[in-house]
Amino acid sequence: PIIRLLFLAHLGSSLYMVGLIWFVQVVHYPLFDSVGNREFPSYEQRHTALTTWVVAPPMLIEGATAVLLIWFRPIGLPEWSVWSGLALLGVSWLSTAFIQVPCHELLSKVFDPVVHQRLVSTNWLRTAAWSLHGGLVLWMAWSSFC
Repeated sequence: PIIRLLFLAHLGSSLYMVGLIWFVQVVHYPLFDSVGNREFPSYEQRHTALTTWVVAPPMLIEGATAVLLIWFRPIGLPEWSVWSGLALLGVSWLSTAFIQVPCHELLSKVFDPVVHQRLVSTNWLRTAAWSLHGGLVLWMAWSSFC
């Protein structure tokens, strides 16, 4: 039962992140250039603070459960699938830390169209990684519990 609960927490947090990243990619980030240059630094600072509350808990749950699944893998789930999922999350986390966060830090000082474009275009890496991870986790659920 504990392994099933662990996996369900992973599944839920992963699918949440897939939905969130697509919203961010298609709606949220592209609209940044509609805020206005003068108001943007204040907007960006509030955006970053508020977004942390929406993103950090599911990311931490997803990351922690991905690591725990290495040791507490559902019966019949291939080891490669757990490691592949962890690698995809690594891509998402590294992209967040080394690409998106620095862009947000620059934008919190002044709106720069070049930085904004970099944020939108490089976020496709996270969108792809989280989407692949979501598909993998759904496959894992189907393989383990159906």
